[in-house]
Formats: sequence, structure tokens, C-alpha cells
Amino acid sequence: MRDLSQRFPRFRSAGRARPGLAALAVGTALLGTLAGPGPASAADPKFSDTAQVVAVEVPVQVVVDGQPVRGLTADNFEVYDGRKKQPVTGFEVLDLSSPETLKKGAVPAAARRHFLMLFDLSFSEPKSILKARQAATDLVLQDLHPTDLVAVATYRASKGPQLLLSFTSDRKQVEQAIAALGAPELVDRNRDPLQLTAMAPKTGSARTAPIQGGGSEAKEGAQEAVADFLESVAQESQRLERQTQKNQVNALSRSMADLARLMNSVGGRKYVVYLSEGFDSALLRGTESQEEMEQSQAAAASGEIWKVDSEKRFGSTEAVNDVEKMIDEFRRADCVIQSVDIGGLRGQGDQGAQRASGRDSLFQIAKGTGGELYENFNDLGDAMGQMLQRTGVTYVLTFQPDDLKFDGTFRRLRVELKGAPKGARAVFRPGYYAPRPYTQRAASEKLLDAANQLMGDDLGTVPSAVLVAPFTTKASKAYVPVVIEVNGAALLAGSQGNILPAEIYAYAFDSAGVIGDFFTQTVGLEKNKVEAALRQSGLKFFGHLELEPGDYTVRVLVRNGVTGQSSLRIIPVRVPDRQAAAPVLLPPLFPEAPGKWLMVRETPRGDQQQADYPFLLKQQPYIPSSLPVLAPGQDTQIALVGYNLGTGDLQLTAKILGADGREVGKADLKGVQKEAGAAPDRLVATFKPPQQPGEYRLAVTFMTPAGNAEASAPFNVAGSGGAGR
Repeated sequence: MRDLSQRFPRFRSAGRARPGLAALAVGTALLGTLAGPGPASAADPKFSDTAQVVAVEVPVQVVVDGQPVRGLTADNFEVYDGRKKQPVTGFEVLDLSSPETLKKGAVPAAARRHFLMLFDLSFSEPKSILKARQAATDLVLQDLHPTDLVAVATYRASKGPQLLLSFTSDRKQVEQAIAALGAPELVDRNRDPLQLTAMAPKTGSARTAPIQGGGSEAKEGAQEAVADFLESVAQESQRLERQTQKNQVNALSRSMADLARLMNSVGGRKYVVYLSEGFDSALLRGTESQEEMEQSQAAAASGEIWKVDSEKRFGSTEAVNDVEKMIDEFRRADCVIQSVDIGGLRGQGDQGAQRASGRDSLFQIAKGTGGELYENFNDLGDAMGQMLQRTGVTYVLTFQPDDLKFDGTFRRLRVELKGAPKGARAVFRPGYYAPRPYTQRAASEKLLDAANQLMGDDLGTVPSAVLVAPFTTKASKAYVPVVIEVNGAALLAGSQGNILPAEIYAYAFDSAGVIGDFFTQTVGLEKNKVEAALRQSGLKFFGHLELEPGDYTVRVLVRNGVTGQSSLRIIPVRVPDRQAAAPVLLPPLFPEAPGKWLMVRETPRGDQQQADYPFLLKQQPYIPSSLPVLAPGQDTQIALVGYNLGTGDLQLTAKILGADGREVGKADLKGVQKEAGAAPDRLVATFKPPQQPGEYRLAVTFMTPAGNAEASAPFNVAGSGGAGR
């Protein structure tokens, strides 16, 4: 389900506004320049309200004899919300077997598969867990599709489900989280609030040894340490009285139901890979011992009712009800449990008690949610291969209910096929929950929702703009400033109380989905001190990433911690190699006068490199605009920064592109001057933006003997509803 009001409403530019007051300096060199108000810009963006419309996205798989059906269109589907047929307003297809899927840049969030690897530490033998870690790792690294998102969690009777890693595309983080699941301090020491990382990005370091690699002695020592911990956990559940076992099953059911409700906040198709040996199913259906049943019958026939243990004979009604409620919660959350009997993953030479009666409980949990039971498979990928193939094609149907109340109630869905191949069957979610007020959600749900948003589409109700500019340094990693501008009126909308927590999350993913670096920060804004400055223009945040050379996608999520209103910006960036001789040009930079924004700088991280402030013009610092709003037809100064741009005569051209990417005219760069002795290469020039208001890009090309360097940056011309974000 997606709230369409989260698409960026356009800004309206009108007149001049009073200059804002700067609160914090962006860099040490700027401490003096940001102390007071500066001149107003030619036109400042204003926030305009939008109507709230909710779109419900329904992922559907269509299968015949276990094989996915391809080639269907929107005309092949009918969607019912309750008893009411809904018009399909959106239709997307994701085929994981198509090479085009990987080329798309962005996969529809509702079509992505989400796999939660859930390790049951209480109802499993330690040796089984060790084998299950390897099986789960092989599944993630070898069999899942690159677009699949994976999370890692554990279950302990004493603590319930614990999320070690949120849904991420970073397979290295998943591998390390699985390897370290025997270390209870892992989550406590994780500095990533969204839990998208389980180790320092791009390092491969972890708090326990990985499953693969390292010497045999080191590996054996790590395995023994984890086995010792798992043995202590297993002792919590073994050799207990039946009443205690029943209590544990009830605790499992109720805490897993809580997990299902948490998973409801995650979009897309969700699968819990439940790695466990299961619990004694006699607690649900009673004893299977013929001798015990005959003894109970004899006691009842002789009138010795006190000798008949009804729960032992027929099972616990309370436990049955709790398990059914748990299964129903997973069904409602569109979450399928794939049970893996990890007792069968132990080698034949392994000794230890077998939980033979646990198979039936695993089977019941899986079948109740539409999943399957996998047993005696050491290659989990082969075992789940049919399921992975069957779910390889997803049709995403979208409709907009007109009578939806924001009360969190469950609404049933039905999808029917028209004109589909004979024998085709549609697999779809049984329903959806209406939105609930953000303030009623648990803190864990809010964080998981933020992580889910970060991996989703470029949407939001809080207009924002992001500038990412990579600067090479003497270190192996580049210094990459991330300048975030947030519309103040939108950020303030609906906030209660004096403190406004502005949450900022920035993550850089490489082309393989691996997280190169990230930073997060919550800025507590005292409204009685800064509200006027925020309404003047907004919040401007200066942070940075440290990235190795390569291509990245930087995802920046800004969220009001009180209302949950947010925005996501997705910026592609190429980090140059300082050793390369090819010319490189950063996006054109638009210096702006100080005093326009409420400025906040990132809180320094202990492991970050010390770098000089990079935005300099004739040795003087300036603040670049992430999305400048320019006056029509007036000369505008730009700064050009690059590497290996040559020492002779400058040969460069520029053009102006429209919002559709087509050229709308040449940009006559005037007064081009190169700063002598500067490193990197720095130039200054001016150009005139178009007279027509709207959204544009300035594209600049440098021509050198070693090749051409091209870069572009967005700008808006004031006077239209499209001027700004």
C-alpha cells in the first residue's frame, strides 16, 4: 500500500521573503560567514497543500502446474476490495528471469521479494543451528535474485524475535549477520539505527569470524565459541516440564504474531524462512502414545476421572488458539512462512537428540500461511528452487479506494482472472490494513518502516533536494559531501510540541547493492527558536560519505520524527579514481548567499577522515545550492570543479535541458576563469537561465586531449509551480 500524497508536491515561487537566520555553521571555514542574515534569493519556494489519496498495491503471482504464467495484462485481472470491484489504476510486471529487470535501476517495491531468515535458537539443537547458518548463507549468496531483499533475525524464548539486520540488498552484510548471530552483543553495538548494516561498510570486518575463510584453527575456535553460546540458549528449553513447554509455545506464538504485525509495515511479497526443529506437536493435538491413550480410556471407564489428563490426551486448547492466531496474523500481513526442519541439516555422523515430533508443528505453521516444509535438505537452494521459480513473475495491480478510513482495520482482497490460460491460479495477499496514525506505531515499526522506505521509490510529502559531489583525497576513499535541503513549511506541517525531530538517513549503494558508507542523524529543532527561519526557506544539512572509486546510488531519507511525513531522494554518483588520467567533471555548482537556510552540520563520526572544506572559489568558501531557484534571464554565477581538465586553452560547451531531458537551448558561458594552482581544477563562469519558468538542467562538457568530461546539475527558473522541491 502506498500513500500517493507522498509524491513530491510542486513548489510555488512568489515574491521576496525575509532573510533567514543561520543556526549552525556548515564548515570550520564558514563560522564567520553564517553568523547573520544575508540577502534574500530572487524567489523562494513555498509549500502547497495536497489532498491525501491512498493507493493499494497488490502483488499477484499466476501459476499453472507450479510454473509462472507470463504475458498477462491489466485486462486479465479483476480486483475486489471486500465485495466492491475496484478499477485497476496501475499495472507493473516484474520478471526475475528477464535481463531487463537488472537494467531497470529501480524495481517496483511492491514486486520485490523480501526474505527474513529467522533462526529459532530455543527449539533447535546447537549443532543444527551451525549447519543452518551455512545452508542459509548458501541460499542467500547463490540462489536468491539480486533484486531480492534479505533480513536476519533470531528467536529466543527469553527475548522473543530480535532483528539483527533489516531488509537490505547488501549480501555481504547478510553473510556477516548470519555468521555473527551467536554473538549477543552484535545489535547493541550496531551504530546503524535502521540496521541495514551488521559490519563496517566495505571492510568485511565483523565481531565474530565469518562462516567462510580464515585458518582452520581460527574457524574451529569461532565455531566452538558460537556453539557454546547456542548450547546455553538450548538449555533454556530442554529437559523442562510439559507446562513450561506449553508456556514456551504460547510465548512463541504470541511473539511471532507481534513479528507478523511488524512485517505488515514492509511492502512487497514477504517470506519468513523459519529455520527450526519445531516444538512438540503433542502440545497441540495430544499424545500419540497408544499406551498412554489406553490408560486414559481405562481410567475414564472406571470412573477415575482424576487420573485423566485432558491436555495430555487431547492437547492444549490455549496453545492451539495461540498458534492459529499467529498463523492468521502472518496471512493478514501477506507473509508466507517457509519452514526448514534443520534437524535434517545435521550430518549423518552428528549425534544429538532428534526432535521427531517437531516436524508436524513446522508443517502446520508453513501450510497455514501458504508455505511449505523443507526437511532433510543440506542444499536449501535446491529444496526451495520450485518456490523461487514459481514466484519469479509478479504482477503489481494498483487501485485507489474511495471510502478508506485511517483506522488500521483489516480489509479483505480478492483477485480474479479473466482470459488466463486454462488451469491458471492467482496467488495474492488476502487483504490489507488501512493506514494507522503514525503516532500509534511502535518504535521498532517506525524504524523498519524507515528502512523499507529507504529501499523504495523516490516519493515523499516533504520536498527536498540533495547535492552529492565526490572529491578525491590522498586517502584510498573519496570525500563525498552530501548537501540536503528540506522545505521548512512541509517539515513543520502537523508537528506538535516544541521539539521537532528531523531524522536524516543517507546510504550509498554500489552497483551490486553493497553499502559503501552511510550516515544518520536526528536533529532536534526547538520550534520556539527556529520556526521563523524554517518557514523562511527550510533546513540545510551538510554531511559526507567516504567512498572508494566506482558507481553508486545515494539514497537520502528525511523524516519528521513526530508525524512520519518524509521524502526519499535517489542520486546516482560516480566516484573518480584519483590515479586515473581521464578528465573528470563534477556537477556544476551554484554558490548561494549565506543566511538563507537554517544550517546544520553532521555530528563528526569517530572513524571519519579529516578533510578540508571542499567548496572554495578563489580560496573563499561558499555554500552550494542543492536545487537553485534562479531569476529569469539574469546572470548567474556557477563554479566548475574537476580533475585532469588540462592546462592549455579551455574548450568547453554548455547546453540547457528541459525537464524531459531534451535540449532547449545553448548556455553561453561567459567570463570563464581558471583558478591558478588549485587542486582540484576550479573554474568560475556565468550564464543566463531561460526566461520561461520551469525545471531545467545545465549540462557542461569539457574537451581535452585525453577525452571529454561531462556533467550536469538541475536548476529551476522562478515563477512556476514547478520551480523547486
